[in-house]
Amino acid sequence: MWHYEGHHFWGMHWFWWIIWIVLIIWIFAIPWDIPGQRTKKESPLDIAKRRYAAGEITLEEYETIKKQLENK
Repeated sequence: MWHYEGHHFWGMHWFWWIIWIVLIIWIFAIPWDIPGQRTKKESPLDIAKRRYAAGEITLEEYETIKKQLENK
């Protein structure tokens, strides 16, 4: 029979260490938006540049948006 004398069953002990380490790494490796954390937000001009680069707006529309934003 197995005798338990207050010692850990070593296989299970190491298993739990591995589970905790993987869990901690997983929590810090997930790139989610944490409240209070500073993140760079896109400015309206950055959005207009991205839309122009993607071909969603024309050069004239981009220049109009840019002039309007610079006048504010």
